[in-house]
Amino acid sequence: MKAAVVTFPGSNCDRDLAVALSAAGFEVARVWHKDSDLPAGLDVVGIPGGFSFGDYLRCGAIAARAPVMQAVVRFAAAGGHVLGVCNGFQVLIEAGLLPGALMRNAGLRFVCRPQRLRVATADSVFTAAFRPGVEPVIPIAHHDGNYRAGPELLARLAGEDRIAFTYIDNPNGSAGDIAGVLSDNRRVLGMMPHPERAIDPAQGSADGLALFRGLAAALAPA
Repeated sequence: MKAAVVTFPGSNCDRDLAVALSAAGFEVARVWHKDSDLPAGLDVVGIPGGFSFGDYLRCGAIAARAPVMQAVVRFAAAGGHVLGVCNGFQVLIEAGLLPGALMRNAGLRFVCRPQRLRVATADSVFTAAFRPGVEPVIPIAHHDGNYRAGPELLARLAGEDRIAFTYIDNPNGSAGDIAGVLSDNRRVLGMMPHPERAIDPAQGSADGLALFRGLAAALAPA
């Protein structure tokens, strides 16, 4: 199985995401934002956290227009799997691969802490390995993680079972306590919490490892 992790100027979780994917059994390539193509034969692309291009415009807005993202959009349109974490979630929204918007936290402060989540659906390759009803502890570290969506979009996400994770004790004001959402084909996941920072007990939690192991199991050749 093959994965690629994209790096933008300002990415700071790209190595962490590559390590997590590697730990789950993926052969991981690193891709630069100026690359116009992705490596051949990929199973999944990871868009990491950080502060791409310094967040000098809207978070993720400049990165979404980097040459490599045109290739990521084509990859997703062809049915490829894409995972965006934190700033990566912001990039995926700005690139049009996921709906909604991510705004400044309701408290207008950067939040960085272990965060208890609820797995809202097991019907995706990203969440299938979590036990029903489990409440994983996954770190958060963001200033613009307040997920916003109008009533119609929120109803559609809920009705189509596309809310992947919700917060317990909402840290940022996100509508519907949403921490992560799926694309309409369920092959693209964006989430604000950092599962790649929770793959070993030494990090305080290994609850994030289920996401990467489940993804590997789902995409493994039959």
